[in-house]
Amino acid sequence: MIVSLVLIVMVLYGVGTYLLLQRHLTRIVIGLAIVAHAANLMLLLGGNPGNPALGGSAAGPTADPLPQALALTSIVITFGVSALLLAYAYRSWQISSSDEVEDDVEDRRIATLAAIQALVDEEVVDAEEVEEDEQREEVEGVEAK
Repeated sequence: MIVSLVLIVMVLYGVGTYLLLQRHLTRIVIGLAIVAHAANLMLLLGGNPGNPALGGSAAGPTADPLPQALALTSIVITFGVSALLLAYAYRSWQISSSDEVEDDVEDRRIATLAAIQALVDEEVVDAEEVEEDEQREEVEGVEAK
């Protein structure tokens, strides 16, 4: 039984991670919820079963309350983060009628410049050609405005 629960936790983590890496905010929220469920299940698997600490019979071991407290804390934190992500998704839907997370243009530009600089450092590309291309792009950008 424990092995099957461990396999379920593994599958939940895998599916949740896959959904977290998607570009749509609704899938990200669902992925976060699945990962949180996997974490709660894993926490509860770590506790030993036993009698309740208060009001239980004196015979036998008592249950460890720490995994239950951690699972409850995880549920509360997940609820707050899910509410925040749902608010972001709703606002994104209001503004653009889409919940897809788009690439940042500035990030792409910086990544391209870093790749060109790495090629120049390795002397694969002539530095003068790169400078000429950058100047041409600046001129075209000014003309487009």
